[in-house]
Amino acid sequence: MNDYIVRAVTDDGLIRAFGCYTKNTVEEARKLHQTSPVATAALGRLLSSSAMMGYMLKGEKDLVTLQLNGKGPLGRVLAVSGSDSLVKGYVDNPAVDIPLNSMGKLDVGSAVGTDGFITVIQDLGLKEPYIGKIPLVSGEVGDDLAKYFAISEQVPSVVALGVLVDKDYSVKNSGGFIIQLMPDATDEDITKIEENLKNITSVTDMLEKGMTIEEIMGVALAGFDFHFTDKKETSFYCNCSKERVRKVLKSVGQDELKAIIEEDGKAQMCCHFCNKKYEFNKEELEEILNETKNK
Repeated sequence: MNDYIVRAVTDDGLIRAFGCYTKNTVEEARKLHQTSPVATAALGRLLSSSAMMGYMLKGEKDLVTLQLNGKGPLGRVLAVSGSDSLVKGYVDNPAVDIPLNSMGKLDVGSAVGTDGFITVIQDLGLKEPYIGKIPLVSGEVGDDLAKYFAISEQVPSVVALGVLVDKDYSVKNSGGFIIQLMPDATDEDITKIEENLKNITSVTDMLEKGMTIEEIMGVALAGFDFHFTDKKETSFYCNCSKERVRKVLKSVGQDELKAIIEEDGKAQMCCHFCNKKYEFNKEELEEILNETKNK
């Protein structure tokens, strides 16, 4: 089954929800970055969040970047998505492995850390991107993103995310949902959502039982008249290219380029998101240098 995102709204328009199934997307990220189980879980949760938040964007070229940096052993965890909901991401230290938590689960919170921030950057084609930044709550991603929505966007939200890693370290299941209450939602609506959430064990547990993301969202929205409005496929996709990397080399400055040419006679650049390597020989570097001189 291909990965996908769905959008739902209550008939009165007071609640909107997004759900995603991302097993293949997270597995692709795991293979590209050779992540440990806890790194897979952290990056996978952020990729799922990014895909759903990308789906919220309106402009064709709009982008959203999510970044966790809690000064834990994983370092920075980052994910990017556009309105097409294609996602990419990476973690600074993908091989980190730490003990399970007291409940026998992957300890994403300790791996991410809480001495830092969750940062959300929305590039909406304006002069400057919108940047929201709040202290981390737990490092578990869902709680942190819910707090971001409440504080930075003033939208009460429920964020549930899950990544289940198999014994061979591959991704067995992955997905999540975001439920958001609009300004005119009532206290009764909030109470009903809170009661419904008691019936959600965990996203991955319910996926393992054969439930679809739509069915899980149905449990969370029980008692509300709602309908699904649209559905879109999602996947891990990196748009890097040699030309894009060439522009990066061009921006390092003439002195740095001269030093690379004189000392190494070549350069190798690696994409953070997909680990693809790009080689530049001496002639190519000299051509780039000449372009900077003639600019």
